[in-house]
Amino acid sequence: MKFPGRRKLKHYFPVSSPKPQLPSFEVRPELDTYVVGLDQTIVDVVANVSDEFLEKYGIGKGLSNLVEHGKADQIYQELVQSAAISDHFAGGTIGNTIHNYSVLADDKSVLLGVMSANIALGSPAYHYLCHTSSKVDMNHLQGVAGDIGRGITMITPDGERTFVIDPGAMDELSADAIPEDIIAKAAALVLSAYPLRASGQPIQQAMLRTLELAKRHGVPVVMSLGTKHLVEEHRELILQTVTEYVDMLAMNELEAAALTGITDPLLAAEAALELTDMVLVTAGPEGLYLCGYTDASVKRETTNPIKSGALPDYNEFEFSRPMQKKHCAEPLKVYSHIDPYLGGPERIKNTNGAGDGALAAILHDIAANHFHRHALPLSSKHEQNCLAYSSFAQICKYANRVSYAILNQSAPRLSRGLPEKEDSLEEAYWER
Repeated sequence: MKFPGRRKLKHYFPVSSPKPQLPSFEVRPELDTYVVGLDQTIVDVVANVSDEFLEKYGIGKGLSNLVEHGKADQIYQELVQSAAISDHFAGGTIGNTIHNYSVLADDKSVLLGVMSANIALGSPAYHYLCHTSSKVDMNHLQGVAGDIGRGITMITPDGERTFVIDPGAMDELSADAIPEDIIAKAAALVLSAYPLRASGQPIQQAMLRTLELAKRHGVPVVMSLGTKHLVEEHRELILQTVTEYVDMLAMNELEAAALTGITDPLLAAEAALELTDMVLVTAGPEGLYLCGYTDASVKRETTNPIKSGALPDYNEFEFSRPMQKKHCAEPLKVYSHIDPYLGGPERIKNTNGAGDGALAAILHDIAANHFHRHALPLSSKHEQNCLAYSSFAQICKYANRVSYAILNQSAPRLSRGLPEKEDSLEEAYWER
């Protein structure tokens, strides 16, 4: 159609162009860039209770209590009736990471796990779906008859936090529910060490099949370690899994110490690089470390101030891009560190999810590299087979900024993406 009068060309409807296809919410492996996450689907519930309430149900104060479903449901129903619940959050470290990735990238991801086949208003599955980005493709979740997992955080008047874990059907994910075509074309696979403790449950075999498919198709595997206690209890199994399948490890300083036996986060990261190709260590108020390999022939010196700690001049080549060790003719270990963004929030409401946010930022950079390599395979960016698009230093900035956004709110998942432009991300800010 035409319009009378003079109009700017960009405002005309292109009548001769083919009509664009409607956007697809389901991932198309041959066309889309996406990451895949496997998780134990769980909803986090926060409630304020009295000490008498804990005593009534025989709940150990200040501990993490694994409770059978019937009793956990009774506790939950009483909390609902007494209006003690303050918040419901979709949980799971990988669920959080995948959601955050889709918010940051404004693009698709795939979640593998279980979901209640029949979803009732107010059920755990209902709250999980309500708090997850619509960009997360959940068409490949396995339907189960029961509820997904539920974790209840009960806060007593003295501020002590007590946890009740109701696993529900979250460990019933079958290996048959893992789609090979979805894994094969993914930019990355991300999972946590939590399923490794589900001894004898179907999710262990599902996780193993997912790892084997990723290895077969050359898909980078990223693993989050979960908690210090999990690492201590299943250290040998985790070490075996990491050595055989994992390309990148994400952990906090306590988990790093439990895995390597080294308390200094930088030295722990150095030790972890003997197991895998890339390591993220979040160290609370100390900031975060990102470490990995690059080929000595393409190393790039930093223009930032040189830092020394447990290792001298450790950030000398932080302007290099991460590579898998097997793709390096002469592997060189690279270390980068960044202090908390703007010194960290003035008041931290909740530390849950900060590490998941940092990991989502790194996944976004890995996915950007995957997209660019397929869109412009002859670009000079891909003369070497790099794991990520940006340098160690630049990825640190991004991960740090996302962690700040999580810490600055009361929820473990991003509700919106970062600003397109802000002074603090410009070079002028970092020179001040």
